[in-house]
Amino acid sequence: MKSICVLGLGYIGLPTASIFATKGHPVNGVDVSPRVVEIINSGNIHIQEPDLDILVRAAVQSGNLKATLKPAPADVFIIAVPTPFDVQADGSRTPDLKYVESAARSIAPVVATGNLVILESTSPVGTTEKVKEWIEDECVKLKRGQIEGVLYAHCPERILPGQMLKELVSNDRIAGGLTPEASEISKKLYQSFCTAEIFITDARTAEMAKLTENAFRDVNIAFANELSLICDRLKINVWELIRLANRHPRVKILQPGPGVGGHCIAVDPWFIVHAAPKEARLLRTAREVNDSKPHHVVAQVIQATQGITQPVVACLGLAFKANIDDLRESPSVEITAELAQSGLKVLAVEPHVEKLPASLQGKVELTDLASALKRAQVIVLLVDHQAFGSLTLAQLAGKKLIDTRGMIKV
Repeated sequence: MKSICVLGLGYIGLPTASIFATKGHPVNGVDVSPRVVEIINSGNIHIQEPDLDILVRAAVQSGNLKATLKPAPADVFIIAVPTPFDVQADGSRTPDLKYVESAARSIAPVVATGNLVILESTSPVGTTEKVKEWIEDECVKLKRGQIEGVLYAHCPERILPGQMLKELVSNDRIAGGLTPEASEISKKLYQSFCTAEIFITDARTAEMAKLTENAFRDVNIAFANELSLICDRLKINVWELIRLANRHPRVKILQPGPGVGGHCIAVDPWFIVHAAPKEARLLRTAREVNDSKPHHVVAQVIQATQGITQPVVACLGLAFKANIDDLRESPSVEITAELAQSGLKVLAVEPHVEKLPASLQGKVELTDLASALKRAQVIVLLVDHQAFGSLTLAQLAGKKLIDTRGMIKV
């Protein structure tokens, strides 16, 4: 079995490293955090995902998964690090590839002829080529010269938080190499655990495919969110409207929400806009609609507090989607922070975290649902967690409700 070095042990890297290990591959998982390395080597996890603790424990106990702070020689190197964006003074977004570059350069001391380097991180078109350039440049700096015969590919993940382990195995994948050989070897590697079809293409197409998938979702969510804004203006129940419109056999409108979060949908369309700003007009507009939705929710909440002496607002949910602990790019966190900055007393209820993110610490009080319902006059439902599923309008009698998910039933 090919030995594998996975760089980045977060929401994508840890499940990937663990499943390869349980399939017999010796895996060296690399992370920059000593705390993360220690936790994983003890057979535990630092992120929340159903059954991931069982998988990691099995991988560690088998002896096939070891976490370290530095890369070691391997047959395959998989880069699974974050790819955020920077916001410029004019409001434009530019891809920030510093983590990918750092990971690529870190393997230069140990990369060897015949190795395969896979970029899993969702990245702008052309990043796999940059990975090759960074590694080759670093090899020259280290006086290793040009290491010939290293293969490069982009194999984007397609897994959803909350269903990662199932989708890791059952979702189709793309193997896009800089060469046909790299594509074929990548396909064979992932076939060691992926039961779905793996499609071969080139690296640039693979990079664009992942961005396109997330941009498609973003545009459709923006349509639903824009509908909700229009319905607010026209005093129409958007949930009823969508339910009726979706009775058309060729219409499937998504559900609106407080915005769009997560590291994928809220970020990736900007990579396309940055690469082709004149052409990506619809994608830019969709991003602007979804990015503006939190501010609309904040305005609704502030209006609801008018006339209340020393109002207390309870924000239900901080994660970017239901039943997970992932707060990355979460519109719920943005809304909660903005409400606190407005001078309101804000309580946050997030059953999937034990402490508030840095942006809310000292400004917002983390509490449980019962306490929040007792103390707050305004309730803002931001995430449709199962923990909030039993709430009814009768329980909220006498309180003002902003339900961004259409979850509260009569």
